[in-house]
Amino acid sequence: MENGDVTVILLILIMVVGYLIWRIQRWLDRSTQKRMRIPRQSDIPQDEVVELLEGAGFDVLAGKTKIPITMTINDREQLESRLFIDYFAQKEDQIYLVKVAKERKPLEMTGSSVRDMLLAYSLIYPEAGGVLYVDMALNKIKKITFHIEV
Repeated sequence: MENGDVTVILLILIMVVGYLIWRIQRWLDRSTQKRMRIPRQSDIPQDEVVELLEGAGFDVLAGKTKIPITMTINDREQLESRLFIDYFAQKEDQIYLVKVAKERKPLEMTGSSVRDMLLAYSLIYPEAGGVLYVDMALNKIKKITFHIEV
């Protein structure tokens, strides 16, 4: 073998190993996506929110979903609460959590207000593409994504 042949074989070997690593990473990412805990319901009530979402190209997967939360204080006292997600919607391959605006608790579009009201939902379902905030008074859908630097 000549010197150039060894170089070509090494380059081919590096490309094959790189391709295998890339395929394994894609396979691992895909298996994580399949483990989504996103509920799916067949009997979603048709209301104006669902119509707005479907008009914007979203498929509504599930209606109101309750997420129970248990908290322990000082290893003794136990508190319970819950979060509600109004809908789950999908567009292309992305799943979104949907929160509908409420008159009595409007969302100010400031960093701290959006964080306080919607970040918890994004942390519960990190595989989701974001949170859709639906304001029926304005007939608007706002897609909110969180990017956390650690």
